[in-house]
Amino acid sequence: MMRALEHEGVDVLFGYPGGSIMPTYDALYDHKKSLNHILVRHEQGAVHAAQGYARVSGKVGCAIVTSGPGATNTVTGIADAMIDSTPMVVICGQVGVAMLGTDAFQEVDVVGVTSPISKWSYQIRRAEDIPWAVARAFYIARSGRPGPVVLDFAKNAQTSMLDYEPATVDFIRSYEPEPDVQMTDIERAATMINNSVKPFVLVGQGVELGDAREELRALLEKGNIPCATTFLGLSAIPSDHPLNKGILGMHGNLGPNVMTNQCDLLIAVGMRFDDRVTGNLATYAKQAKIIHFDIDPAEFNKNVKVDLAVLGNCKETLAKVTKLIDKSTHSSWIEGFKPYEEKEYNKVIEKALYPTEGPLLMGEVIRKVSEATQNAGIMVTDVGQNQLMACRYFKFTQPRSVVTSGGLGTMGFGLPAAIGATFGAPDRTVCLFVGDGGLQMSIQELGTIMEQGTPVKIVLLNNNYLGNVRQWQEMFFSHRYSFTPMDNPNYELIAQGYGIPAQTITERADLDAAISEMLSTPGPYLLQCVIKEEDNVLPITPPGANIDEMILEYQG
Repeated sequence: MMRALEHEGVDVLFGYPGGSIMPTYDALYDHKKSLNHILVRHEQGAVHAAQGYARVSGKVGCAIVTSGPGATNTVTGIADAMIDSTPMVVICGQVGVAMLGTDAFQEVDVVGVTSPISKWSYQIRRAEDIPWAVARAFYIARSGRPGPVVLDFAKNAQTSMLDYEPATVDFIRSYEPEPDVQMTDIERAATMINNSVKPFVLVGQGVELGDAREELRALLEKGNIPCATTFLGLSAIPSDHPLNKGILGMHGNLGPNVMTNQCDLLIAVGMRFDDRVTGNLATYAKQAKIIHFDIDPAEFNKNVKVDLAVLGNCKETLAKVTKLIDKSTHSSWIEGFKPYEEKEYNKVIEKALYPTEGPLLMGEVIRKVSEATQNAGIMVTDVGQNQLMACRYFKFTQPRSVVTSGGLGTMGFGLPAAIGATFGAPDRTVCLFVGDGGLQMSIQELGTIMEQGTPVKIVLLNNNYLGNVRQWQEMFFSHRYSFTPMDNPNYELIAQGYGIPAQTITERADLDAAISEMLSTPGPYLLQCVIKEEDNVLPITPPGANIDEMILEYQG
């Protein structure tokens, strides 16, 4: 197994040992120079760390755990990786084949549990199957639309002997990860774009996964077509690119959401029309023709009926379409975004980013951290208001700079994912934005940071609430704050116990110096910012509303 992993180019493993994986860990003892194993403090931390590693490096993340509870503790991370298309291989120990089905100690049907939430789940029962299974697992995880693969590794297969020969898998019958591009679809797409007066591009994570950032930019600039991104697609185009009009969806920007329902051609690239992006499907972009570029045919017409589905890796399909489109201006169409940008800035953004009095706000903290990294850092978030504000106000100049739990919305994701990101991009600054609720869901991973000296810059936005749920309770449940206020521990003392430098600020005047100290301190750092308790993320499209029916101001 160790040699097979080395053959696949694995250099970092995140894991936690136990009885049914012990022979593999014993072998790992002799491969410590080539396979850097990071001991996490919980198996869920291992898979989230592998996700963070994969998202910033473009490689396949790898986690290794024991059977039973060790395996079931990975389920949330596997499901998260599946819905967010993150390439990952999870190796779980399993009892020996002779004991399968006997309810043996720490036996769980791992394949049965994980098959619905993975690209492939397979039980290795014989030692001679290891090279083939590992090669196939990594091929499936990284190819086509990426995703997680699970290998259930029976204990007898770990201890049996074989004459090892490395295996390579680059073809699987009935599996077509890179479908052939149909030129008729390319030509139809180009014609639709050329005939469009008000085209609009929706940029998803598929652009990052397909390494198609330059191809996207070429299409946008030749056609002078405005675009907006999903949360996971944020760093696929620089934040300050003049054709980048912001973020789509429930907590996106006003202009892109309004213009979605005014454009005559909607061009979706590597995105899945998530409900948080579309709002009410009955009214979503009904006036527009829709082209959908994607590598996964299962996404076509799943949520939104499209006029043209272009199947293939967008790196290839975008380049082919760009050759055929006319150089255009669309000046008046692009000018139409400005009134909405000005309205949102005056009513929301200026107040969120440049307050002059009152408690600290989430937006101003995030803006200042982003600016202090020259907008070149990696943004990792947990889930909740910290995530929504960070995605709105952290800015990006480099690719693969967004690590957040999109489709599953996993609280506790942020801290271990940030650890993984530091190993996937060791030369970059990793900034974690996390709330007091999410931090406590994986706070034990401070032990991993302590042991590894992992240089995660933790920005704790503490409002003593489960903030996002509280906001919904305020806006849609008549201020009935049912179990969202939180009594919090002393986070500085906790950080001190783990040997992590920390400070807490409550005043705006102290913010710049605190951020400077955090970023200049070698290794990890925890900066706790005590923020306004009832700070809301605006604008917001209420659940079930039309995507352009955004609330910009809320007085409570």
